Parts: sequence; structure tokens; C-alpha cells
Amino acid sequence: MLETPEAVLDALRENNDRPYNLHRTVTAEELVDAAEQFDEPELLVTALLELMSAYEYTGEHRKAPVVFARVLKLRDDSPDAFSDWEANQVLWRFKWVTTSLLQVPEVPLAAIRGWTDQMRDRYREAGHGMQPVAAMRHRIAAHVGSEEAERSAYDLWVTRPREGMSDCEACETRHRAIHHVGIGDERRALDIWQPVFDGGQTCAEEPYVSQAHALLPLLSLGRVDEARSHHLSGYRYARGKTGLAEEVGLHVEFSALSRNEGRGLEILAENRALFETTGAPLSLLGFLTGVEVLLTRLVADGYGTTTVAGPLGRSWTAQSLLAHVSGEADTLAAAFDARNGTTGVGDRRRERVARPALLAEPLPLGLRTTRPETAPVPPVSSRDIPDDFTELVTRAREMAAVGHPGDTALWERIAERVAAEGHVHAPELGPEARLRAELVEQRGFTAYENENWAEANAAMTEAADLFAGEAALPWHALAARARVSSFAWGDAGDREAGDFPSWSVLDELLGEARELLGRGGAVPATTDDTPPTGENVTEKYLTVLHCRAFAAHAEAAAEAPDVSAPTRARFDAAMDAVVSEAARFGMPHLAVGVRRYTADLASRAGRADEAATELRTALELVETSGRPWRAPRLEAQLGQILLQQDKPEEATAALRQALAGAARFDDTTFPVAFTYLLLGHASSHAGDLPGAVRHLSEAAARFDRESDHNAAAEARLQLADVLGRSGQPADAVAVLESLVLDDASDAVDERLLAQIRLNLARGLRELEEHQASAEQFVQLAETVAAWEDRTTYTLVTAESAIALARADRWDAARAAYERALLAHRDTRLPGQAGLICEMAREFAALTMAAEGPDGIETALARLAEADEIRDAAAGDAEDLVHWYEAGATAYQRARALAAAERFPEALAEMERAITAYEEGGEQGETPRAEATRVAALIEANGLNSPQAAIARLDTAITRCEKAGIQHAAQILSALRTDFATQRED
Repeated sequence: MLETPEAVLDALRENNDRPYNLHRTVTAEELVDAAEQFDEPELLVTALLELMSAYEYTGEHRKAPVVFARVLKLRDDSPDAFSDWEANQVLWRFKWVTTSLLQVPEVPLAAIRGWTDQMRDRYREAGHGMQPVAAMRHRIAAHVGSEEAERSAYDLWVTRPREGMSDCEACETRHRAIHHVGIGDERRALDIWQPVFDGGQTCAEEPYVSQAHALLPLLSLGRVDEARSHHLSGYRYARGKTGLAEEVGLHVEFSALSRNEGRGLEILAENRALFETTGAPLSLLGFLTGVEVLLTRLVADGYGTTTVAGPLGRSWTAQSLLAHVSGEADTLAAAFDARNGTTGVGDRRRERVARPALLAEPLPLGLRTTRPETAPVPPVSSRDIPDDFTELVTRAREMAAVGHPGDTALWERIAERVAAEGHVHAPELGPEARLRAELVEQRGFTAYENENWAEANAAMTEAADLFAGEAALPWHALAARARVSSFAWGDAGDREAGDFPSWSVLDELLGEARELLGRGGAVPATTDDTPPTGENVTEKYLTVLHCRAFAAHAEAAAEAPDVSAPTRARFDAAMDAVVSEAARFGMPHLAVGVRRYTADLASRAGRADEAATELRTALELVETSGRPWRAPRLEAQLGQILLQQDKPEEATAALRQALAGAARFDDTTFPVAFTYLLLGHASSHAGDLPGAVRHLSEAAARFDRESDHNAAAEARLQLADVLGRSGQPADAVAVLESLVLDDASDAVDERLLAQIRLNLARGLRELEEHQASAEQFVQLAETVAAWEDRTTYTLVTAESAIALARADRWDAARAAYERALLAHRDTRLPGQAGLICEMAREFAALTMAAEGPDGIETALARLAEADEIRDAAAGDAEDLVHWYEAGATAYQRARALAAAERFPEALAEMERAITAYEEGGEQGETPRAEATRVAALIEANGLNSPQAAIARLDTAITRCEKAGIQHAAQILSALRTDFATQRED
């Protein structure tokens, strides 16, 4: 029990520093009770206003008007109990009450309009204008839903000039924009919103609330990059806030209409408590409607039995939750319409629920969600797959004969048809054994693409046996055997050079091919792959040669960049054999593959120009051969080479072309995710950061579909870096946060996850979310403590010490500080001294900020430790910039002494800093100018010597201008002018 007014006032101050949440609200209620025990109206006024703020920002709109009524009575009965600020707040909070009353359907419109009339009278009495009153009347009209009345009220509001009691400019902008969204002018709405989104108009809730309301207008106008960004940063702010239930619902709706249903379900799981909020029924209706949009789509798409998160206390499916939410929303909407005498609220809800998805494909958000995608993404398939089985097989064989990648989807459909109950083989397709062999062969090709070497070779061996037996296709059998031998070499990732099979195996296969060729002669290239033989002899012969080239490439690549002479000789011979034989038979396009191998080997050896030339030659062969479907992989490889050559614009063009071609020719095995990753890199290097965000987001989403968790995490790590460099730090943090969720982090490599957590901790620090930053640093420190790499441990521990101090967790901060110091002293690792010195300086500065002059001795002790560490690293000239460390520590010591009002010592120390920075030459000029600036402030303000300060500044300004650092000269000149003006006054 608080026994004195002073104790209550102290508790009110402490509560005012807390974030708005249930704890703050309950405490505010208790403090009102505590204030009432004293006969001090001033204290009760303060407590009631604090409670009203808590209700406003936690969505307790039912309770706020009751509190305000008490405040008004006190204002009338005891006007002297109000400070000027509190008296102003009484008038200001009339607007809060109007919006609160609108939230509650049981409150009659007449009562709400009565409050607005009272607001008008009190504003007029206090000498304020009527613009805020007009704004409130527009809010009422917009809610009621009478179009004519709303337009009229809008005009009366926006044509009046803003005045002292007007809402903040950012909030007014939001309401103006929402008006235009409501009348269907989304483009105009976004134009109005632009100052908020550009950062020119901000407040405690903006731009985040506006970001939620702008999501669908942005999406419908095709401005998907902005929509993605608004969702990332806007939802981070709204997440879990009961006062922003409507905005959370808008993010759920956006997820559904951007075809990110999995993201919508994740948001539901994070905000289950919002189902139970009763203090703001209108906001609850907004939330429920967004949920209804999501669930309606899920059920319509056949996912009614999917488990979803709903109100606590029972399990829910999409179907059952939809029924519950629809019932609740129907009841609320009907209550508001009954109160208002219109159908406006219900009409808006029905319009939202009926809105179709705004995109044909899911918008990549860059996030890793906590659950798999709700709706599976269908694979790219060949267009116009024939229903007739004979036509289906014939087309697949034709496409396979010319190497068209679209045959993959056809073979998959054939396999389904063959496996179906009641399937009967069509005799006109040749022996059934041939089709069985072709399907097994396709299974092998798929396994090769997935680098499942053992599975692939087993399938290809089985196919060879089937081709050689009943199918009677010896060339097919020979080609399959050659693939087995060459791909045994191709598994270069896990084998030593000594594990290569004997070249005699491939030589034997080549001998068999030549013997077969000699007996049967060459058959001209054709796409007619029909019975009785179904074999294109020349292409199969060249396939055997190509397999030898593949093996030679694998052998040489394993040795690159220093390929031995024998290996190089085998490589060159294998490549030349393919090129010469392809030319002999008039089929130069069959030499395209060896151009790729040659380019790859040149690239590995650092000869990027040669690699690019080879690939361009290969692309010319593709173009003249009339087989454009072979170009995309060459273009993707060329894009990678162009990136090595630091030609990002050309790389971007090549990679875009590759992706377009792969889609055009239905190449389902094309490495789309990796190519998007490269395109993201290229766009970033070309300065197209929005493009990089799009492509890296797409890459991450596609890696997710392939269950390549590490690649997806790498893509998102790079995405976060691009977002940070784009001036979107909150978006970057949102992406990184999605990677450290429990189920996401379990699938990611420990060291990669550590880097993600480090970047996240630093990102949170940049956003000044110090508590969250400290938590990430602490978790990271626990991880790296077990590593042998003590460099990382020291770095993380040092940064965690500062993060904990910034979060005001001083006991933990001091412990982390000592651990970092001890780790450095034990290991003396190169490059660590500067880090520890920086930690000590930062710790000293934070100590002074927290304790004021009382912290001076602790701060000086920390700075002495920084000097000790620097002195101990005297021989570490390569990794420690001694002049900078000496100057920075002296500079910080001077500031600490000045804060403790020990001005002579402070000036002497700043002189030492200036001297140290002079040793840095040109690099030291900027920090020297800053030290000079502070020295002048100490002289003028601390030691009352403005003339000496002016003289110091004159010398420094001349020096800065001579060094070409004009920005520093301008800062010093402005300070000199201030001092000169003060002397004249």
C-alpha cells in the first residue's frame, strides 16, 4: 500500500515508463485507487489521465469515457488542480472519447453527437478553432456510412485550417487517405499518404497504422514492393497489441489476398488473445473480418480441415473457426448498423469478405513462416498435356529426342497413367518393355538432377538392362551404361581423386559404340522417333562421347584451379572428340555441352573472359540449331560469369533471360531458386536494391519449397542486408526474426544461425529495441561459448555487454563485460584489442548516462582498462590503429570529466585526444575536428573562456578547409558564430 502522495507520484512516474500493456493498465487502475485516499485533487488528476492513456493505447474503449467524465468533473470543480499541460489534455482528449464511443455499439449516436457538441462548446470557450470538431464529425459520418453525409463532413473538415488542437499531421493524413480509399480513389489515397511513408510526417503510431490500411490499395495498384515492405515493418509494430486489433486483421487480410495463406495463419497463432478483446468492439470486428477473409479462402480452396489457431480453450479447423468468426462478426456488424440506422458497417464487411485474391501467384514476402505453406504450390508443368495416351507418349518421345525439357512433365503424367488401375498398353507404341525402360530412365534423370547418385545409377542400370532385352534398343542401352560410368565420376563432391573408375570402362563403351556405328551406319538426325527401332543412332553415339566429356570435366574440376597435365590432356581430348564428331555428322549443336564444361573450367581457374567467350559461342550454336530450349542454362551460367567480371547490368539481363526461357519451355528441373539468388546479387551490385529485394525474396520462397533450409536462410540473410542498405531496417529485422523461430532455427546450420542472430541483434540495436537486442546477444553468447573459436566468443560477449547496459540490465552487463575482458586477456587474439577498447569506452559513456556525475569513478576505471589493453597490444601494429584508440579513449574520458563538471581535467584530456588524432594524418582530421569542437565547448561553457574557444575554432576551421572536410568546417563555423553572438549579448 502506498502511504504518501509522494509514493503514489513516484509510482505514476515509474508506470509511465512502461510499455502499454495489461500490466501498465492494471497498475494505473491501482494507482487511481491509491490516489483517492488522499485529499489532493492534483494527484488524482494525474492518476486519472495516466489511466485514460492506458485505456486508449490498449483498446479499452468501453472504460475510457467513464474515466474522462471524472476528469471533466474535477476540471469544473477544481480547476486549480490542473497544470497547464493537464488542462490542455482535457480538451485534447475529447477526441479520444468520441472515437471510444464510436467503438461501442450500445452507445447511441445521439450521445456521441452530444459529446461532440460539448467538445465544440469547450473549444470555443477556450478560444480554439473548430477544425478538430469538424474532424470528429467526419469520423462519425464515415462510420455511419451515409455517403452524402460523409462527403459533406469531409469537405467541412479539410477546408478548415489546422490549429493547435488538431490531430497530429500524420494522423490527419491517415484519415484523409482512408476517406479516399473508401470512395474508391486508391491512387489519390496513396498520394496523400506519401509524406507519412517518406518519413516527413510521423508520430507514435505512424507510419505503422497507415501501413496496415495502405496494404490492399498498394496491392491492387501493383505496387507490390511497397506492400511487402509495409507488411514487414507494419506488422512488427502491430503484433500482439490489443489497441491495434483492426490493423492486425488488415495484415491477415493482406496475407490472404496476396496468396500467403500460411503467413496469415502464422499471424493468427501470434495473436490468439485478440479474439478475446471486448474493450473495442469495432476494432474487434475489423480483426474478425480480416480473419474471415483468410478462412473463407482456405475453405473454398479445400482446406477446411486444416488446423488453425483460434480462441483459447479448444481446437479449431478452418471450417469451424470460420463458422465461429462469421457468427461473431455478423452479430457485431448488426449491432452497429442497428445503432447507426444504416447498413454501412455490414456493407463494408461483406465487401471485404467477397474480395478475390489480388495476385495470380503468391507475393514473396522474404519471411520464413513457422508452418509450411497452407496451399501446395503446383509444379510448373508442360502446357496442353494430351489426354490420349498414345499421343502423350509419342509427344514425350519426340521432345526427348530433341532434348526439350518440357518432356519431364509428360513422362511424369505417363508414369501416373501406367501406374493407374486398369491401364492397358497400346501396341502401336512398340514393346511395353520399351516404355517401362523409358520410365525407369526418367526416374534416373530426376535422381541425377537431385544429385542422388546411387539411386540414379541404379535406375539407369535397370533401364540399360530393359533397353538391351525385350525393348531391343541397343543404342539406348549403351547410352544408359555410359551415363552410369560418367556420373560415377560426376559425384565429385564426396570422392577423392584416387576413387576415379578406370578410363578403360569408358574406352570400352566407346569401342562398342563405334562397332555398332560401323555395323549399322549413321542415321541422320531426326525428330521422328517411331517404331520399329525408335533409335537416333547418331545422337546416341554422340551421347557416349558426351559422357566421356562429362567425366573428363568432373576429373579436371576436382583438381581446379591447378589441373595436372595428364588430366588436362584427357579433358582436351574428350572435348575435341565431341566437337569434331558433331561437326562430321552435321550436328554442331551437340557440342554445346562441351562449351559449358570448358567455360566452367576456365571460370574455376579465374579466366572469366575465356569462360564468357565459350558460353557466348555455345549460345550461338543453340540459336543456329533451332533448339532455343537449351539456352536458359547457358544464360544462367553466363550471368554468373558476368557477375565475376563485375558486370552486374549484363549479368542481370542474362539471368532474366534464363528465367524467362526456363518458364517458356517448361524446364521443371531448371535451378530457378539459385538463379533468382544470383539475380538478387546482380541487382544489388547494379544498385537496383528494390529489384534485389524482390529476387532474393523469390529465391528464399523457392528454396523453402525445395526444403533447402540452409539455402533459404542464406538468401534471407542476404535479403536482410539489402533491406538494411535500402534504409528499411525494420523490414530487415522482420526477415531475420522469422529465421530464429524455434522450428525454423532447428533446420539451419549452427554457424549460419549464429550469423543470423548476430545480424538480428545488431538490427534491433539500430532500431533502439535494446531489450530485444540484448536477448538475442545473450542467446548467441550461450551458443558460441562452446566453440573453439574464441575470437567469435570475445566479440559476441563484448557486444552483449553493451546491449545489456543499453537495456538497463546492469548486473548482467557487468558480468558480460568481465567475461569479455577475461577472454581477451586469456587469449590475446589478434584484432581483438580494438573491440575490447571500444567496449570499455561505450561502457564508460553508458555509465555516465545512467548515473551522471556519480558514475565518474567507474567510467574512469573503464577507460583506464581501455588504455591498458591498447598498451598491451603495442606490437600489434597491423590489427590495431594505435593513434585512433588513444584519441578515442582520451576523447571519451574528457566527456566523462566534463559531465562531472571537472572542466580543467576535461580540457587537458581533450587536448591529448587532439594530439593523438594528429598522428593519423588525413584519416585523423575528422575526429580531430570533433575533439576540437568539444574542447571549445568546455572552454566556453565550462571554463567561461569564450575568447579562447573562438581562437581555437578559428584555427580548426582553417585547418578543416585546407583538408577539404567542408562539413566539419561548417559545424565549427556555426559554433563560432554562436559563441561570438553570446559575447555580444
